[in-house]
Parts: sequence; C-alpha cells; structure tokens
Amino acid sequence: MAAWSLLNCRMCGLKTSCMDDKTIPIMTTSLVDREPLLPGTGQQEIDQFGRTLFDQTGECVFIIGMDLRYLAANRQALQLLGYEEQEIIGMPVSDVISMGELLESQVVTAGNANIYERILKRKDGALIPVEIGTSIVSDGSGVPVYIQSIVRDISERKATEKLLKRSGRILSVISEATARLFRSPQIESRIPEMLESLGLTMEVFCCVIFELENFSGSPRIGIKYSWLEVDSSGFDIHHAIQPFVDKLISTSDSILSERMAGETGVLPGYSFLAIPIQGALGSRGFLGMFDHENGLSWLPGEFDVVQTATNILGAALQRIQYEETIRVNEFRNRTIIDAFPDLLIRINSNGIILDYSSSPNHPLFIHRDMIAGRNLFETWPSEIVSRILGDKNKETITAPYWLEGFELPFSSSIYESRLHPINHGEALIIIRDITDIIRLNEMKTDFINRASHELRTPLTSAILMADLIQQGGTPEEQAEYWRILRNELNRQKNLIDRLLMAGRLESGMVKLECVSLDLIPVLEDSMQAVRPIANKKGIELLLNTPRRSVNISGDNGALQQIFINLITNSVKFSPERGRVTVEVGISRGHVDISIIDQGMGISPEALPHLFEKFYRAKNVTVAEIPGSGIGLYIVKSIIEELGGKIDVRSELNQGTTFTVHLKT
Repeated sequence: MAAWSLLNCRMCGLKTSCMDDKTIPIMTTSLVDREPLLPGTGQQEIDQFGRTLFDQTGECVFIIGMDLRYLAANRQALQLLGYEEQEIIGMPVSDVISMGELLESQVVTAGNANIYERILKRKDGALIPVEIGTSIVSDGSGVPVYIQSIVRDISERKATEKLLKRSGRILSVISEATARLFRSPQIESRIPEMLESLGLTMEVFCCVIFELENFSGSPRIGIKYSWLEVDSSGFDIHHAIQPFVDKLISTSDSILSERMAGETGVLPGYSFLAIPIQGALGSRGFLGMFDHENGLSWLPGEFDVVQTATNILGAALQRIQYEETIRVNEFRNRTIIDAFPDLLIRINSNGIILDYSSSPNHPLFIHRDMIAGRNLFETWPSEIVSRILGDKNKETITAPYWLEGFELPFSSSIYESRLHPINHGEALIIIRDITDIIRLNEMKTDFINRASHELRTPLTSAILMADLIQQGGTPEEQAEYWRILRNELNRQKNLIDRLLMAGRLESGMVKLECVSLDLIPVLEDSMQAVRPIANKKGIELLLNTPRRSVNISGDNGALQQIFINLITNSVKFSPERGRVTVEVGISRGHVDISIIDQGMGISPEALPHLFEKFYRAKNVTVAEIPGSGIGLYIVKSIIEELGGKIDVRSELNQGTTFTVHLKT
C-alpha cells in the first residue's frame, strides 16, 4: 500500500502531513544515490494509482519524480500552465514554481495538513497565485516512488482580498474628506483637498472636476477644480481630455475608461477615467482621473466608491447654489412668476444668464442648474441674441423689445421673444414657441387660396358659357354650352357642399346618429349611384360579400357619402373597361370594406398626404383628372366620427385599395 510521509521539498519548501510514523522523510534519504524514475515508469505508476480518477478530477494534479522533474499532469493542470503533456514531462519543478516570490499569506493550516501559497509561472510568462499541497507515494515496501502535488488557482480570491483592502482604504479617505467638507463653512475651498486625497488613495497622478459645454454647437471643456502631482506639473489637463469629448457626450451617463498612446513632445502615454457627476455642475459634469499608460486597472466596485464621492460633492455644491439663489432673488422670482412665461431667461447687460426657467414640455427646456452662469451669446448664435435684445439695448438695457419669428439651429420650432427691462443692468426675456400658431396661419392662408382657386375655376367657365350662349350659335353649339354651364355650376355646388361639410366636421356641428343597420343595402345603393359614371367608361362594378346581411353601427347617410366618394374615385382613376370591386370581410368586433381598382395607383411619397385638404397627387394632376382634393379629407373625418379608421395600399400602375374598418 501507498503510505503518506512528510516531505521537505528542496525547490519549493512545501511540506505534507505524515500519516505513517515509520516512513522516513524524503530529505533524510539520499536522492543523489537514487536513480530518477523514467517517464514511462512514472506513467505506469500513475496507471496503478488510477488513471481515470487522475484525468477526471476537478483538481490540478501533478506527478513529480524523486529527481524533482515532472512525470505527468492531468488535463486541469496542463490548462492551468498552458503546456502540452509532452512539454511538461521531464521539466524541472523550478521552471514552474517562482522561487522567492511568496504571497503575503505563506501557510494555511487545515487539520494536520499544511497548504502553502506560491506563485506559478505559466508557459506565456504570466504569474498565477496558487495553493499547493504535496504527498509522497511509496511502493509496497515503503520506498518512495513519486510525489503527488495538488494545486489550486486562488487568483480570484487574491483579487477579492486586494479589492476589499483597497475599497476599505478608499472609503476611509472619502469618509474623512466628506466630514471635513461638510464641517467647513467654505466648501469650495475644500474641494482641491478632497481631490488630492482621492488621487493619492487611488494612486493616480491627476484628479480633475470638469464639465462639457455643448450649447453653442462646438463642445467646450471647462476645468472647475484640479489636483496634479508635483512630478507631473507640466501635464496639460485640457489637451488630455480633448480626444475623448465625443465619447463623453454620447455616453454621458456611464463610466468611460480609455488609454492614449504618447504624443512626441506633447503628452506622455496615459490612462484616462471619467465618472459622471450628479450635482450642480453644468450640462455634463465629470470626475476625471489620469494614470500612467498601463494604469487604471480597477474593478467596478472601486468605480462605485469614487462615484459616491463625486455625488456627495455635487450635492454639496448644489445646496450652496440653491440657498444663495433663494436669498438674493426672492423679489425677482416673484417678477418672473407674474410675467407668466413659457421660457424665462434673466440676463445682465453682459449677456450672462442669471436665471433660466421653462416648462419641461418646452422645446428649449434645460434645467436652470445646467445653464445658469453662462453667456447667452455663447449659448445661442450671436446674431439671434442680438436680434432678441434689439438695437436700443446694445449698451444698456433700457427699452422693451418684441421679436416675432426666429429659429435656432438646434431646434425645428419657431419662436417669438419679449424683452422686459428690470433695470439698466438686467432684463427678463420671455421665449414662446409659436410654431403651432404659424402653422395654423399658414393652413388658413392655404385653405383660402385653394378654396378660392377651386371656386374660381368653375365660376370662370360658367361665365364664359353664359357669354357664348348670349352671343348665339348653332343649336348643337347652344346645347353644348348649356351642358358645360350646368356641369360647372354643379361642380361649384358640390365643392361648396363639401367645404361646408368639412367646416361642420371640424367645428363639431355634425352629429351622426349611429344605429344598427344592414351594411349590404348601403353598399348596393352607393354602387347604384356611381353606376352611370362607370357605364360611360365601360367599368364593371362587383360586390363580394360573405353573406347577404352584415349588421354594423352607423349612420346611413354618412356611410353612403363615404362609399359613393370612394367608389367614384376608383371609377375616375381606372382605365376604360376596367373593374372596381367592393369586398366585405367580417372579423371579430369589426367589418372591413375594401374598394379595389386597377387604376394608375398612387406614388409612395403621396400616400402620407392623401387625406389632407386640397391635396392631389402629382400623377393625378398630370393626367388632368378633375377633382377638388377635399373628398378624401371628408371621408376620413366621417369615418373617424363613426369610430372607425381607413387605410390605403397602392402601387403605381397596379391599382389602389382603400379599406374602411367599421365597428359592428
């Protein structure tokens, strides 16, 4: 049987427990006189020991000859060191175990066994902290034949221990610095001191609190507070932050950690860490730390500790700012409230923003803490600011001024401003979003222009026909004149009726009486009304319905107006001898009515505007197909009044399908 004995290893100093008092420690046995085991012999012994257990165990196991050379290693051991099995066999133990590089905890005693901590060298040169336990395996006569070594990787444990120690040290520094900070009546004077404490604890050569100003289009770096190691006094902080501005802006809510290669004659290589500050700094505030090129190899837990410190600092500065603002501006705040602003900016004669307030729904909303203290000329384009102030207020603020209609490059809205002087050195500016008002005025103007055009066209034709009738002509000519006159007058009447209907729909004057009715007769009557127009072009009208009775909730007259309009349009835009199909589909809770034609279709860019008043697609106007462009607007308005909806699918020269969805 194999016996365990006490081993004093010449190379690594490891010991194993002795379970057989008769076994002689290996150091008392002459290793010089003993022939070293051959690799083959060692392999045979391993097989006797249990090859299956050797390969499948979760531990890293090495078999070492009595000449202190490796005979074998299992799969886990080979993976740990990065060697192939044929490479490790015959290698001296001293090539793997790093002599003289002991860990802080050298011996861990567990029961009767001593487990030592050492450093192993991987094939790639990396160092791994491990726990090593060894034992001697003897033959039946008690003669030692090889050494079995069990190795455990303790990298994670050591990293955790290091993190806990470092985090504890950092927390201690932060706690002490925070206490000094809040006890001091001059908080700002203590900020550089806190940065120095953080820098020394985190082992960096520079700590800085900075902000990024991005209101005028080109981001600017503002250094608020900084600490720099004495040996690094020539380090240009502003220039070192500049390469990372874009990343900081795009990821302003997350930690940024980057490395920058050295620039000849400008900056040495360095590592950069930026942690967002939640507090009273500008639009984007950060705590920045700089270390040498290969530094800043920290764990996330350490980042969280530093983040806590920056948040405490920001909160302290914010408290000071709020208290001062309340004391100094109590009367002025009452003036601002009385002015009932949409967006308020109080500036001095130099353009410095003293107060800034707006509704969160305003397109220009920015919290006052993020913009107060900046210059309005640097925040917005200078030519816009000059227009807002007016010519009379260039030197001193003396006269009220109202500017209507201006735009800012970073906003799609249109604004007006009203300037109210508070005194010769200060003014209150009210910025109001008038985009909706401008668009409403444009819509009114567009409506009047289009309605006038649509009304003028048939009226002009009617006057011309009346003149021709008065001048006389052949009976055939007179009949043609009367026909055209009648058609133009009917066209004008229909347009006026539609305009009146659109106006009543918009004003809410149309009250539809929804009752339960059969949809099929409504569709049949609508198709019958359009049939004369379809017959003139030889167009076939078809109705496909799953059954002869389909009950819905609706208004008979309104439904007929919807379907007559849609079927008429399909006939109008279909080629001669074509087909227009009305299909009825029934699903749970609603009915789908599709009007399908084989006409010219609608271009994709026209589809979003199809239901706007007076809108007509370009291919329709090119084809000179008459129409007012208001019918589909009325159709959509009536359908929505009935609680339904309409959609359209179309392809050029392939036809169009309008589908009306109504509730049952």
